[in-house]
Amino acid sequence: MATLTYREALRQAIIEEMDRDENVFIMGEDIGAYKGTFRVTEGLFDRYCIQPKDWLLEPPHPEIQDGVGRRVIDTPITEPGIVGMAIGASMTGLRPIVEMMTMSFSILAMDQMINHAAKIHYMTGGQVTVPMVLRGPGGAANQLSAQHSHSLEGWYAHVPGLKVVAPATALDAYGMFKTAVRDNNPVVFTENPGVYGLKGEIPEDGDFTIPFGKANVVKEGKDLSLVCYSRMVHVCLRVAEQLEKDGIDAEVVDVRSLLPLDTETIYNSVRKTHRAVVVYEDWKSGGFGAEIASRISEDCFDDLDAPVGRVGGLNVPMPYARVLELECIPNEEDVLAAVRKLG
Repeated sequence: MATLTYREALRQAIIEEMDRDENVFIMGEDIGAYKGTFRVTEGLFDRYCIQPKDWLLEPPHPEIQDGVGRRVIDTPITEPGIVGMAIGASMTGLRPIVEMMTMSFSILAMDQMINHAAKIHYMTGGQVTVPMVLRGPGGAANQLSAQHSHSLEGWYAHVPGLKVVAPATALDAYGMFKTAVRDNNPVVFTENPGVYGLKGEIPEDGDFTIPFGKANVVKEGKDLSLVCYSRMVHVCLRVAEQLEKDGIDAEVVDVRSLLPLDTETIYNSVRKTHRAVVVYEDWKSGGFGAEIASRISEDCFDDLDAPVGRVGGLNVPMPYARVLELECIPNEEDVLAAVRKLG
């Protein structure tokens, strides 16, 4: 086992998948010499590419001809172009990884993702696959303000044909990213900036993967279910510790995979505890937590002793001021208040 941060675990997964399969490559804005906005791609340019100055001298180079040279590609600032190129590459048999500097910028490439990546397999009668990964930071970071703090996982999980995951820990980031690269469908892989520095133990096993569509009960309990994903998993674990002091045994369910969604694990938890609060960082109105809460209400109504609680981000553009930014992101007090409402 090695102890790595979330971003290091991601980088390790990228390296192992690029070493395992020469068809895997990565591209995005400032991922080369700049090493990526959040340093996930640090070291990849030196490992897989010749230096930019060499490209200008006497091309073609032997490194390019034997497939070594062009596997970490710094792109122009053109999100629709980047995603469109990845779709085309994946249709020819390559397995591109696309880094969005922030998931907020992927809004510019929504047409490519929704009208093309998600539908090509369906519209070709299964003849063509699109094995690509769209990854990057999603959610509030630290004063990135209104245009760089979107949580878009709920938007993407609305679209059939995509797979959407939001791992909370270094281990899940490592195992689920390797699954994403090997999947033959387009995968949206969202990484909350608030968890990049969290550490976890990573197995030294290149074949270690974590399947999609399987939620994780990270803390067992009998009195209440806290259903969450991404950064909110860590908030809910801290809430569970506080509730324990009051004699309340809360279970924490990390959804991890939004599409496909493991409703069985969520329902089993609710049927055991008879109370549920869904916690997510996205805007509360229309966020993916609303979908989870609705499904629990529809399918577990007779098992519930109280209405399903829901805690989400405030329905406002993310402020720049740190004190206001923190007010918009769900915290322990918000979750505790929702728990108290259950009675």
